Amino acid sequence: MERKNQTSSVSEFILLGLSSKPEDQMPLFVLFLTMYLITITGNLLIILAIHFNPQLQTPMYFFLSFLSFTDICFTTTVVPKMLENILSEKKTISYAGCLTQMYFIYALGNSDSCLLAVMAFDRYVAICDPFHYVTTMNHRRCIFLVAFSCSFPHLHSLLHILLLNSLTFCDSNVIHHFLCDINPLLKLSCSSIYVNEIIIMSEGPIVLVTPFLCIAFSYMRILITVLNIPSASGKRKAFSTCGSHLTVVTLFYGSIYHEYVAHGSIYYEYLHPLSSYTARDRVATIVYTVLSSMLNPFIYSLRNKDLKRGLGKLMGSKKA
Repeated sequence: MERKNQTSSVSEFILLGLSSKPEDQMPLFVLFLTMYLITITGNLLIILAIHFNPQLQTPMYFFLSFLSFTDICFTTTVVPKMLENILSEKKTISYAGCLTQMYFIYALGNSDSCLLAVMAFDRYVAICDPFHYVTTMNHRRCIFLVAFSCSFPHLHSLLHILLLNSLTFCDSNVIHHFLCDINPLLKLSCSSIYVNEIIIMSEGPIVLVTPFLCIAFSYMRILITVLNIPSASGKRKAFSTCGSHLTVVTLFYGSIYHEYVAHGSIYYEYLHPLSSYTARDRVATIVYTVLSSMLNPFIYSLRNKDLKRGLGKLMGSKKA
């Protein structure tokens, strides 16, 4: 009974956000509202363009549509609550709401990573084994890959949420962040977090690094295959089919690596000591949760001629 009373004493958390200065609140609200609307609009246009254009009914665009949908859900998990707290004086989130937000942040974030790995595999088959592409990337397999990419991360996220829910929060309820994240919450626990840290250091890296290794392996094989193509035009054509995806992967993992070196990535939060959690982590989280999702539609639409034509047709039909 004593443990239950201690746990229930924290019914909500206070999210301090990005800045406590009153003069910063309105500019931050306008900035993140604009970024959110751009993210939703851009990714929704990508989904509609793929859905209504028969020429885009291929595995690559099938995966891209799910990536865009995941980005919409991912950003929606974070930004609306952030905007609400920017305008609010209380800046609170319920205990259940905090765990729910963190669950979807890690589930959807890792789904993004898995989908990028699946898209890399798709490009690998298309370039390295083109004669078997249709049979290898058949519709049933595509559905299985998407289902796995979107379901397995939920198990990973659920594990950490259940472990967090078993902790006792009995004193401070102030989170030095604009969202609920694993390190700030572990800092607030007044019970042992030994099991949480063991799981984070063992299971966490496997889930986070495996998709990256799959992407790296796929592009190594692609590079070897392309270098063996005799003509320069053939090499350009092969690289052009995966240029957009490679750009997104570089943005996604490049920002992670940059903040990893500077002790700031949201992924690195799994691995670095709790005591080293700084304000730079919050900046890195913005890049990871908001900026990447906003830029993805621009990268694909600007670098992909087929998708650009699909968006043109979609916008043209709307005007008509």
